Amino acid sequence: MTQTEKIKTRNGTQSKKARNILLKTIGAIVITIVLFLAIVYTVNIISSNSEQRRIESYGQHVSVDVKNMNVLIQGEGQETIVLLPGFGTAAPALDFKLLIDELSLFYKVVAVEPFGYGLSDGTEKERSTENIVGEVHEALQQLNINRYMLMGHSIAGIYGINYVNKYPNEVTAFVGIDSSVPTQPGMDVKFPLKKLEFLKKSGLLRMMTKLGADPYSSLSFVDKTVEQMKMISNKNMNNDTTLNEMDHISSNFIEAHDLTFPKDLPLLLFVQANNEVVKGWIPLHEGQIKDSVHGKVITMDGSHYLHHTKFKEIAENVRAFMKEAK
Repeated sequence: MTQTEKIKTRNGTQSKKARNILLKTIGAIVITIVLFLAIVYTVNIISSNSEQRRIESYGQHVSVDVKNMNVLIQGEGQETIVLLPGFGTAAPALDFKLLIDELSLFYKVVAVEPFGYGLSDGTEKERSTENIVGEVHEALQQLNINRYMLMGHSIAGIYGINYVNKYPNEVTAFVGIDSSVPTQPGMDVKFPLKKLEFLKKSGLLRMMTKLGADPYSSLSFVDKTVEQMKMISNKNMNNDTTLNEMDHISSNFIEAHDLTFPKDLPLLLFVQANNEVVKGWIPLHEGQIKDSVHGKVITMDGSHYLHHTKFKEIAENVRAFMKEAK
């Protein structure tokens, strides 16, 4: 064998060794990833089954479209407030608890958990505004609740503006808690639904939530309520019903674009003072009340979930506002 052939043989052997090492490394990485995902998936299944048994019932079930919608009623006041959650609030009746405790001293408070939320069933019906509003209204009809203030957080501003125009003889006022505005920018976004579904079903979403910051750490909720909210969040986050609602967000905003609140409807809007995400957040809300006979915008320092920290102030201002409106 010539020197040149020896060099070629040696180089070929080295290349083969390097290739084998590379293939083994890639194989080890793939096996590690598969094992990791398998462990995460298994932990999620076991944890979900365990948590399902530990979730405690609250409120009552109302039959809507042959499904159960959960509704919590607290307080015995002569006037009624119906609470609607923002998108993705996994356990609305518990999330609103601090505010409900304040409002229920003076009002009958009805916290509705739409399909896919809290302890309500899921549904295969499209999550259009029309369907969501109709289902909430049917639940109230089943409970013989026919006259009430409508109070909603976040995207409930979109459903609420449709609701008050559809049922003007029932709603006595609308109160928004950092509520969405039909004309706000950036709502034509397309969400990665398949990726979100994968995160849910794979268990990665549970892991990410576990490793993330505790959203309740500095709030006034008791430990038991926090534990229940976390378990219900693990159950409901990115479920089929809320993913369908997410898919309809853009079309629901477009549908509401030209809607306005009735001029004679008392309109109170609590608005986050330092929203750095949506341009012109406060002016957008001021535009909603400009033609109202009795409208008011109150800005508050805090997160989008103003009712987590400003529950006392919200309750006090609602009472004062409604006295003025009479």
